[in-house]
Amino acid sequence: MSRIKSAFITLTCLVVSASAFAQAQIPSSGTLVIVPAFGEVRQANDQAVLTLMVEEQDKDKAVAASRVNQKMKQGMDIVRKADAQAILTTRGYYTYPVYPEEQQRPANKARQPSSWRVGQYLEVKTSNLAGLPKTVAAAQSVLALSALQFGLADATAKKLDALRIADTYRNLTERIASIAHAMGRNPADAVLDTIDFEGSGNYAQEAASPKMMRAAMSADAAPVEEPSFEPGETTLSMRAVGKVRFR
Repeated sequence: MSRIKSAFITLTCLVVSASAFAQAQIPSSGTLVIVPAFGEVRQANDQAVLTLMVEEQDKDKAVAASRVNQKMKQGMDIVRKADAQAILTTRGYYTYPVYPEEQQRPANKARQPSSWRVGQYLEVKTSNLAGLPKTVAAAQSVLALSALQFGLADATAKKLDALRIADTYRNLTERIASIAHAMGRNPADAVLDTIDFEGSGNYAQEAASPKMMRAAMSADAAPVEEPSFEPGETTLSMRAVGKVRFR
């Protein structure tokens, strides 16, 4: 029994020694290592893009269009007065017929609309987030809020991009050092051959398509209570892949 135990211990020692010897003897000079890295920065949103709209319906197309034009002008004046720094852009003017419920009609008679629906959208871009609730409430006395998105101003996004690149590169160098130590090499022996930065682009989000509002708004709308908004934050991430060669 003792002879078997002794043989087992001897065999185990030989296996461990062989493994350690093989690991120590693996050559790493000239080795090319692919190293992935990741960087991330966060920033509170400092810009809002809201979409306001107006829609009217009338049997007379010209009457509906006139009401839309008048309310849009009033709404733009209200927004400019509430937020002088806001950038306004009109979008999506539309006019289309509304047909009555399907009824039997002579085959040779053209389908006639019962009324016309006319509408227009107004995009407002602003960095005045503190005054945003007041601006929206004032505009809602004439226009309707169709969509609202928070994000980063161009200058802020540019500054964060530089920080994101620095964070990604720092993560890459840290991982290269860890890999060098795992290989039993000096990090100073690692030469960065190639680095490929691949930006995710998540901060460039498309604006949501505004949904159509069917209900026409009253010309004598009551004052609207200020809404509550939480701008939140934006996370910018970046992935990099580096090729490292050991001398």
